[in-house]
Amino acid sequence: MIDLDLIGIGTGNVDHLTAQAVAAMNAADLILLPRKGSAKSDLIDLRREICARVLTAPVRVVEFDLPVRDDGGVYLDEVHSWHDAIAEAWGSQIAAHLPDGGRLALLVWGDPSLYDSSLRIAQRLRDGGMKLSVKVIPGITSIQALTAAHAIPLNPLAGPVTITTGRMLRAHGWPDGADTVVVMLDGGCAFEVLEPQGVTIWWGAYLGMAHEALEQGPLAQAGPRIAARRADLRARHGWIMDVYLMRKETKDGN
Repeated sequence: MIDLDLIGIGTGNVDHLTAQAVAAMNAADLILLPRKGSAKSDLIDLRREICARVLTAPVRVVEFDLPVRDDGGVYLDEVHSWHDAIAEAWGSQIAAHLPDGGRLALLVWGDPSLYDSSLRIAQRLRDGGMKLSVKVIPGITSIQALTAAHAIPLNPLAGPVTITTGRMLRAHGWPDGADTVVVMLDGGCAFEVLEPQGVTIWWGAYLGMAHEALEQGPLAQAGPRIAARRADLRARHGWIMDVYLMRKETKDGN
């Protein structure tokens, strides 16, 4: 039997870890750290630093190469194939390092419940016949880190929030009926497809990290600044993680 703990680690800042997360890491028999290629070496370095800072028990920490998603075909088909490959990689590591069962921990950016597929990948292992018990240790999401960095409320007064992706925003535009929209997993600057009049944007990249970057303002003025800064940061670091919140003016000013 494998007891799998999916541990939310926030945006990579060790101070974002909860006491529950630290306890779960120290209770593990094995922690798996995925390597995502040299262009994203910062990500594995951050996970290594977290382990070095919080582990007080003799927990085995093993690194493995994460499969790369194909690009250029049908998006959902590519993602399903990629998840299959990741599940196979997890299974191989479990067979090699926990052949008799035990407690496995995986460190998940943000929170495992929000635009992360660790739970779906774990289900693939179950569907394949592995005896697997899954527990989620919640973490700080990039949305929480963004609103905290800008010191703004997530929602308008008594109002809803729509969370979507850059792909969906680019394909369908501003979500119907929404005044506040949070955009995640934007591979470019999908906000450029919008009519900017009356929209304010709050953007953040590398939230919680030493090189955190923030921009905010009316979309018409802030959008070009964000696009230029994002391109510069991506070129400098080889990767970027960013998220943004946009809000339309309402009649009551909220």
